[in-house]
Amino acid sequence: MARARHALWVLLLLAACSGNPFVAEDGSTDGGTDGGTDGGTDDGGGDGISGDLNYPPGTQNPTSSSRIIRYEPRGDADDADSGNGRVSSVNYDRATDTFAVDGLAFDGDRPYRRGRAVSAIGPYAVYEARLKATDPLTGEEINQFNHRAIYGVSRSGRTKFAIVRTGDYRTYGFGGFIYQRDGGVRLPRSGQASYRGDYAAVRDFSGSGGVGFTQGRAVIDIDFDDFNDGAAVRGEIRNRRYIDLQGNDVTDAYLDLLSQDTEVGQSRLPVLLFKIGPGVMDRNGEILGEVGNTVATSDGPREHESGRYYALMSGTNAEEIVGIVVSEAEYPTLDNVTMRETGGFIVYRDSN
Repeated sequence: MARARHALWVLLLLAACSGNPFVAEDGSTDGGTDGGTDGGTDDGGGDGISGDLNYPPGTQNPTSSSRIIRYEPRGDADDADSGNGRVSSVNYDRATDTFAVDGLAFDGDRPYRRGRAVSAIGPYAVYEARLKATDPLTGEEINQFNHRAIYGVSRSGRTKFAIVRTGDYRTYGFGGFIYQRDGGVRLPRSGQASYRGDYAAVRDFSGSGGVGFTQGRAVIDIDFDDFNDGAAVRGEIRNRRYIDLQGNDVTDAYLDLLSQDTEVGQSRLPVLLFKIGPGVMDRNGEILGEVGNTVATSDGPREHESGRYYALMSGTNAEEIVGIVVSEAEYPTLDNVTMRETGGFIVYRDSN
């Protein structure tokens, strides 16, 4: 991701598959029904944006009434993101509370089990790959990579997300994310809406091994009247805390390093902000845009994190949104090390 972008980050006043990758243990989709087929009519409001968003791989020819599935784009073989987009499907088994992942090497010979030290982040479940696999011929144990997964399902079951990352590569390594809407959305023709919910992320590193988690809150506001080429969307990921694999809060340790690097005392993680501008939402309820923030330094504000967000709206009253946020930052005090945060959120149009 670019290290510098000439963009105005506004601080909010509020502080290529067509199948279903989420499969339940009986082979059915996990929660919700389709509610429509590709090529259906648009029963939402407004004309949406002119032209196409830069959609991630997944559902082709989506409509406002169709199920939509999106995957992380495949990475470039020549950079640190080369392992992106390798998760092709996941399968959750309710009976055993296990989580099978397809597409990754050395992630065990059995499904991921519920995390032991960290089993959940807010309402979202955390899973971990087995660290040993067995050669069926010799019985010899084979070391595996340290994969972690976060799985989120909305209260209605209509939206869900999955994120899988590992910390055992010199660069970011192999992993991916999936987010999905089962059923359609009816967008308001006018007015505004506010959404709130929980956020959970996996952090991994390029230039250094390791993996950890982030917990926070997501707030999204949408003005369906403006802009003329798509609704205006503003959002923030706030109240973030960093958690290690043992469940310890390591936020203050990171802030100490950031304070040293910036020569300014840092008391909290900066809010991750959606960039406000036209052309981020279409008539099918897909939302795509940029995120970023700054930190204070002894020389003035400096860009800290930058990245992208991806989201889907759902419901007859557009009452929930599922999304993914991917951001990067240079790791303070360490040369040639960047930290990536891949987070999921589900927000609701209620008092949550």
